[in-house]
Amino acid sequence: MFRLFSIPILLCFVIPTAGLAEVVDETEIDQKVREIAKTLRCTVCQTENIWESGAPLAHQMREAVRERVIQGQSTEEIRAYFHSRYGDYIMMEPPKQGVNWLIWLAPFLLLFGGGALLWREVKGWVTRTPPSQPPPALDETSRRRIERELNDNQ
Repeated sequence: MFRLFSIPILLCFVIPTAGLAEVVDETEIDQKVREIAKTLRCTVCQTENIWESGAPLAHQMREAVRERVIQGQSTEEIRAYFHSRYGDYIMMEPPKQGVNWLIWLAPFLLLFGGGALLWREVKGWVTRTPPSQPPPALDETSRRRIERELNDNQ
């Protein structure tokens, strides 16, 4: 009985992996297109690169990258072509020049500034000296009011 069920189960694991080798096989052109396409932003989706985007424009941009790779253009030439048409926005990673340095450094500067403020505040809490004089004693009317409110709440 066990042998009767073990053969179909074994076939379920062996047969699907036979076609997997064909899917994984990529040409050098496909690898280069994927590498370049992952560095270019989709202008429709705006948060995805053109390799992962399903937008028709992204498909056209991937085809343009493929054509340029087949023509023998280098990675930098292809990126420069898209940069000339769309500007800095097309790059998934903004160039580290000019005002863009602010984009790269601002998180670290804000983190450092916030840490310095937090350290100063905590240091003030720790080193704050207790008052040298005891608080003034309650006058008779305040003491009676407090006792009355305590008795009312019970």
